[in-house]
Amino acid sequence: MRRNTGNIHLVALALILSLAGVTSAQNNLLSDPQLPMIPGNTRTVPEGQHLKINGIVVKRTADSFTLREPDGTETVVNLTDNTNVKTIRKGLFRKDRTSGVGYVLRGLRLEAEGRGNPEGQLVAAKIRFEENDLRTAQALEARVDPVENVANSAKALSESNEQRITATEQNAEKLSGQINELSAVAEAAGAQAKQAQATADNATALANSANDRINGLDDYEMVQSITVHFRSGSAVLSEAAKAEIDEAATRVKTETLKGWVVEVVGYADSMGNTDRNRSLSERRAENVINYLVTTYNLPLRRLVQPFGYGALNPVATNDTGEGRSLNRRVEIRVLVSKGLNSSASL
Repeated sequence: MRRNTGNIHLVALALILSLAGVTSAQNNLLSDPQLPMIPGNTRTVPEGQHLKINGIVVKRTADSFTLREPDGTETVVNLTDNTNVKTIRKGLFRKDRTSGVGYVLRGLRLEAEGRGNPEGQLVAAKIRFEENDLRTAQALEARVDPVENVANSAKALSESNEQRITATEQNAEKLSGQINELSAVAEAAGAQAKQAQATADNATALANSANDRINGLDDYEMVQSITVHFRSGSAVLSEAAKAEIDEAATRVKTETLKGWVVEVVGYADSMGNTDRNRSLSERRAENVINYLVTTYNLPLRRLVQPFGYGALNPVATNDTGEGRSLNRRVEIRVLVSKGLNSSASL
């Protein structure tokens, strides 16, 4: 009987050690310096008082978010239809861009300005954040959310197995005093030990699978690519270009992908100066994104920050009209994370 009880203890230890890898990976990812996890005090904003604060979004709901300042003070900020949200874009020829409240993500560093309401919350009139901070928050969201789900599932499995093992130990202690049923107790303990071992082996396999997926989160592969072309000096989508995008979007909807993002990159031919070509290529990329968002309700979190390369990376010679027409393009690429892509639907 002591041998059987000892085996069960070893099984429990193996189960806990196998899940330690998942918990460690989650803790490492959540310790990103963009999300300081220090506890803070909640600020109550007097009604009507004007306030401007800077900090990091640590919690997001549909109509509000919690902003944590460097000293740990937390303020609940309400979003309204009148909240003015802008992305600060650095560079001589890059103007600030009006953004929606959907750009306010967990992990985003921003400045909020507004007045207090009767509940002691700040009603935001203006929200400003830099483009680089937005990219960081988008990357953080894509990485943290799936990892948290995997780690929580593994933790629940670990707790369930621990309860079952504890119950098995208690039953074994009660049966140990019943000499007449010693043989039956030994058989039952052996069967329970095998079941616990099978559960531990399954938990180990799940943990190894989770580790493999976590390691592959930053590894993307392209599954779909289309190219649309533009007239010389124009960023307007032609009807033919829209038809190409529509056909590609229809194909993508039939795929069963998980962890996908859309990368949109604009280009220009070599006619004109460098700054003008770069600005033109950016406007082309932005117009494609606007079409995808307004026509197909594409979630903004699925979009990689658009970029315009100007006349760089031509696909054909710029010495002929035909070659230049091929270089006036936007490339749309659908990428999936190797760590998340499975048979799950999009």
